[in-house]
Amino acid sequence: MSEQNIDTNMPEGDSQDWILTIDNGTQSVRALLFDLKGNLVAKSQVKLTPYESPNSGWCEQGGEYYWDNVCLACQQLWAQGVDKSRIRGMSVTTQRGTMLPLDEQGKPLYPAILWLDQRKAQPVAGLGGIWDPLFKLMGLTETINNFRCRAQPNWLFLEKRALWEKTHKFAFLSGFFHHRLTGAWVDSTGSQVGYLPFDYKKHRWAKPFDWKWRALNVKPEQLLPLVKPGTLIGEITQAASDQTGIPKGLKVIAAAADKACEVLGSGGQDSNIGCLSFGTTATINVTMKRYIEAVRFLPAYPSAIAGAFCSEVMLYRGFWMVSWFKEQFAHIELAKAEKAGIEAEELFDELVNSVPPGSMGLMLQPYWGPGVKQPGPEAKGAVIGFGDLHTRAHLYRAIIEGIVFGLKEGLEAIEKRGGCKVKELRVSGGGAQSDAAMQIAADIFGLTTVRAHTVETSGLGAAIDAAVGLGLHADFDSAISAMVHAGERFEPDTDHNQMYERLYREVYLDIYKKLQPLYSKIRDITGYPE
Repeated sequence: MSEQNIDTNMPEGDSQDWILTIDNGTQSVRALLFDLKGNLVAKSQVKLTPYESPNSGWCEQGGEYYWDNVCLACQQLWAQGVDKSRIRGMSVTTQRGTMLPLDEQGKPLYPAILWLDQRKAQPVAGLGGIWDPLFKLMGLTETINNFRCRAQPNWLFLEKRALWEKTHKFAFLSGFFHHRLTGAWVDSTGSQVGYLPFDYKKHRWAKPFDWKWRALNVKPEQLLPLVKPGTLIGEITQAASDQTGIPKGLKVIAAAADKACEVLGSGGQDSNIGCLSFGTTATINVTMKRYIEAVRFLPAYPSAIAGAFCSEVMLYRGFWMVSWFKEQFAHIELAKAEKAGIEAEELFDELVNSVPPGSMGLMLQPYWGPGVKQPGPEAKGAVIGFGDLHTRAHLYRAIIEGIVFGLKEGLEAIEKRGGCKVKELRVSGGGAQSDAAMQIAADIFGLTTVRAHTVETSGLGAAIDAAVGLGLHADFDSAISAMVHAGERFEPDTDHNQMYERLYREVYLDIYKKLQPLYSKIRDITGYPE
């Protein structure tokens, strides 16, 4: 399918025009309406069962389950009395890396395998040609093997060969939804984050001689045609309208994956703005006009701005550690929260503020999940500096500080590789609702830290893509200026920043390299992590 550009000579939109976005995350699916000033007009949210786990480490969910809940979220939105005539277009953003094999009618042949999934394929042969000795020379053999083992198409090829043979298209959730909504086999370049042979520099499928074709059991004809964010995908079909209630013929505009949309919805369009996501996976992102790998050989992902790149470093378990703390140590807060009818996390700031910055020397390295390069696959989390005065409050503050230290290390890698200097931070994600976490981020980075004006930043980013694609805003700069607004600002405390800087430089940066040999020995002895 060739790219279809919408007539940009249509009348300039105003706040009376609305944009519909579907945001399908891991925990919930949301149907959102934004006006052209970035205000959230209406919202419907359906909680999801994050995944089913038929075997240890497996994380999968039915494609039809996702679609049924998209339909439900839309129907619940209309039940609020929404005036559909004001909706000018829509877009879709979804969790990254969750893939489905689809038949010729777009029906899932197997459940969606999530980005969280830990199953591994075991390829029976090397890549062949020059690739195996080349990657060995570059010290990348384990990285490439991990890439091949984690790829969903490889597992399907080895374990479900008959199903693999029937697969018409391998698609991420975004491509699946686009087909359900419009009948078009097409997806956005901004959504291609995962185990498919994608050229992250050129924002297109890899050329025939690229090593990724040897590493992944995917044929070119099994991949969807791609268009840029802000480009027309198609129009809502009668069948989709019957199921979702979305008006037939409404234009669907390409957006990007949820993290890229989150950066856009936070206003991170320039390399002097760093975007922190305090989500299940915590990330630091900087939008670049050129391709920069913050960690060598790990790609910069596509931005939600056509042609731009998100240079990213992630902490795989990030603010998941808050959920872990809540389950293991926060029984007092859970009881208080239940009695007050609030979420327990609303009480956690009291824990943080009861402890001085630096947690009285308790420091945490947040590698709760193994990485690929830094940290490596042998990595484990660590907490050091325990003393007899430490309490669970100190541990909780150390968790937040450790996550932010890890993100600071990521930002420094981005700045070094990209030759840029971040001057301000924008923060989104569930953890951004904590004033204490926001202040800790400002103090550790030594930068003004700004909370996004809406919690629905990924949905807003998708709405910005749609607004630009529909010609309701002239370009991304004007759309961001009109639709993204700064929330509360947190300024760094000079004394706290100086103390954190010493802890970071003199202690935190040494923890991993000092403990790495021990992690490797633990891995050899126990087999964990694999």
